[in-house]
Amino acid sequence: MWLPLALLALLWALGWALRDRRRLPSVKDKHILITGCDSGFGNLLARRLARRGYRVLAACLTQKGAEALERSCAGHLQTTLLDVTSSESIRRAAEWVRAEVGEKGLFGLVNNAGVANPIGPTEWMAVEHYRQVLDVNALGAIEVTLALLPLLKRARGRVVNTSSVLGRLSANGGGYCISKYCVEAFSDSLRRDMYHFGVKVSIVEPGFFKTAVTNLESIEASLRQLWDRLAPETRLSYGEDFFHKYLKVQRLIMTLLCDADLTKVTWCMEHALAARHPRARYSAGWDAKLLWLPASYLPSCLVDFALATILPKPAHRVR
Repeated sequence: MWLPLALLALLWALGWALRDRRRLPSVKDKHILITGCDSGFGNLLARRLARRGYRVLAACLTQKGAEALERSCAGHLQTTLLDVTSSESIRRAAEWVRAEVGEKGLFGLVNNAGVANPIGPTEWMAVEHYRQVLDVNALGAIEVTLALLPLLKRARGRVVNTSSVLGRLSANGGGYCISKYCVEAFSDSLRRDMYHFGVKVSIVEPGFFKTAVTNLESIEASLRQLWDRLAPETRLSYGEDFFHKYLKVQRLIMTLLCDADLTKVTWCMEHALAARHPRARYSAGWDAKLLWLPASYLPSCLVDFALATILPKPAHRVR
């Protein structure tokens, strides 16, 4: 009985691998818009796609970032300024894209712009902290997609949304994990809604990588600001020792888990754009595959216990 099942599984795996390797015949006339190209994944992806012959439309938040990208890039690349939290900025960028792509439409949209801070214990947050992260990571990606969807339908194109393993398992407080859960839900509904229009939607779920989002100095500065603004009774309930131990845990996590090889993520994005049959989800990084995604399928009580054990304990707990 087991031999037929093993042969069937082997045939399925071989068929999937062959299907996964099939690529589009040409990319020379395909326009790709990438958000968040000042640094990190977006910057690297823009340069890689331009070298491969795509017509890259790179959206940067700052003029400095746009100029630096243009100087460092070989290939067909144009830049524009885009603040994904501004409806007017999105409208101007969409008009610019429409003028660039013409009747062919937009083949690819990579929603990559993102922020993480502030992160930390939930009680340390104010509602505006959630808003400032959600505005970029979730609502910004949604509004950009909606503005460009007619052009994507015209080209029967691709949408690639950058989520995170923390969109599967919420490991800390703040808006980051929540925003990535939103990206996952939006991507799933969009993929199903666009099925009959030929627009394919993929989610890339990176683990921890060394980018501006995971910059340790920025994270520590943000945590200190949160700590300093807490009410005296809240600070007393946690204790100074908790704060310093929490910083140490963050340093340890970033040191052990952060991968410097950003190409592991950009490879997933490139495959989603160039494959005949892009995957619905991509996991990038050893920690995503071996730690976070398996943990997301475990019973909640086990995950809660593990994370509670790793994090420091408050000074005054209810017993």
